[in-house]
Amino acid sequence: MVRRKIEHYTRRILSYDDPPERLAFAFAFGVFLSFTPFLGFHLVLGFAAAFLFGLNRVALLVGLAINNPWTLVPYYALATWVGGLLIGFPTGSSFPSFEWSQLHDTGFWLQLLQQWHFLIPMALGSTILAILSAALSYPLALYAIKRGRARLDRRQGSEIAL
Repeated sequence: MVRRKIEHYTRRILSYDDPPERLAFAFAFGVFLSFTPFLGFHLVLGFAAAFLFGLNRVALLVGLAINNPWTLVPYYALATWVGGLLIGFPTGSSFPSFEWSQLHDTGFWLQLLQQWHFLIPMALGSTILAILSAALSYPLALYAIKRGRARLDRRQGSEIAL
């Protein structure tokens, strides 16, 4: 059942009239936005970008979904580490320890906000990783879209021949 839904939405995306490069760009831009430091504003920024630049909303939303609740904490921890390597880690402070169950607890987020000096390395690291992620996702998405369209064209061609 899940496989059929994935195939259905894949066919839908591949059947849009947008050129493959434009669909891949929309996806890559969604990936970029999903990894930026604007935590909590990704969806709003995605819809605004799709509207302003006329990007395919479905491809952009799929790109936005790459960074999700399962990847959020490890990604921003990595981003903070990357940023800290570049500009240095805050001295005399430690990152608060947490359990996965605390992610829904307001107290954890308030404690994290009190550690504001981690925000600069996190913002720098996540911006760098967002650019790298988008740069890698564009050619991968372009390849997948072109290959998927070719496969879809072959299937439709064989159906017409019958």
